[in-house]
Amino acid sequence: MMETFLDVGINEEIAAGMAHKTDNPWFAWDNYRRFLQCYGMGFGLERNTFDAIIADFKTRLGIPLKKEFTGDQMKMLALAYKARIQDDGITVLEDPLDQLFMTINAVFSSWESPRAKTYRKIMGISNAWGTAVTIQVMVFGNISAQGGSGVFFTHNPRWSGDTLSPWGDFTLGNQGEDVVAGLVTTLPISVKQQEIEMRDTDITLETHFPAVYDAIRKWASMLIYKKGWSPQEMEFTFEGPTAADLYLLQTRDMAIRERKSVDAFDIGTNLEASYLGHGIGVSGGAMSGRAVFTLEGIQRWRETEPETALILIRRDTVPDDIEEIHASNGLLTARGGVTSHASVVAHRLGKTCVVGCGAMVCNEIGKIAQFNEVIIRSGDHISIDGREGSVYQGIMKINTT
Repeated sequence: MMETFLDVGINEEIAAGMAHKTDNPWFAWDNYRRFLQCYGMGFGLERNTFDAIIADFKTRLGIPLKKEFTGDQMKMLALAYKARIQDDGITVLEDPLDQLFMTINAVFSSWESPRAKTYRKIMGISNAWGTAVTIQVMVFGNISAQGGSGVFFTHNPRWSGDTLSPWGDFTLGNQGEDVVAGLVTTLPISVKQQEIEMRDTDITLETHFPAVYDAIRKWASMLIYKKGWSPQEMEFTFEGPTAADLYLLQTRDMAIRERKSVDAFDIGTNLEASYLGHGIGVSGGAMSGRAVFTLEGIQRWRETEPETALILIRRDTVPDDIEEIHASNGLLTARGGVTSHASVVAHRLGKTCVVGCGAMVCNEIGKIAQFNEVIIRSGDHISIDGREGSVYQGIMKINTT
């Protein structure tokens, strides 16, 4: 809920030098683009502002994915971000040291931001605690298609136990913020996870980056079996496919996310006819409710149908959505994984949650979610299963356990 700034200490001159030194202009200008977005958002611009710019570039260039941009096209995109920030009357500091001090002050100031205050109120955190600022050297999961970032659980966060069974999320060619913010569709850590979660991919860290996987697994084994630590959640980045390319950002005690028993849909119901798609079940069990897209929509249904469950639908979630997540009963996102912001917050608030539903296209402005030919509008009934990740149209019969 606090401000975070990535790639601090970069400007156009440094980006050009980095492009020359690495012979990778796309990487250099992607870093500058990322810094500018953090910078602009730190001064009050919304993520949607930058999403609209990159979406326009993709449309005009006829290129669906930013990783397919050329270095020159990524430079044009970064400079478009900068121009948008300046158009809003915001001065972009060029000196790296000035940037550093500015971002330190911005993080301290964000303790009093509306979203931080809202989060503390919801979670029962004292306003008197204050905050610290951590400064760390960057490593780059976006340096190539052989690099990436992720979060490694020492076992499935929905299971109890101390046996090492690698789980989590990672993404290729991106920085760690993309994973925890739920901005990308993630990949599973292990083959076992891929099979249990029924993930629609054959790429896992275990099979495609075995040296990185083995290195993290050895660290995890040492912490769990030799040091006697509780289950861990470890954030990592790798700049290449070897163990020497691996960096660990932090590790912390893992929260077990499963309740002892959850509701399930009645298998006698014709679920197949109502099936819309499949994501990753994060928390809770079976739930039917009305689809909502805004806080105003949630408040309206609370007044007219106070007993009806409400399921917030998002493409992804950002920290500013904390009030909407708190006010709803369930959460469904198109992107993200078990380690995304949406997953963590939904679990902490005891919400039923499904993330990474790739079949869903969410138009938050239009207040609709589309699953192939089926369109779900605000107020329509929808059902989600927070254990197995399935999504259905309408109200499904539930067997309460």
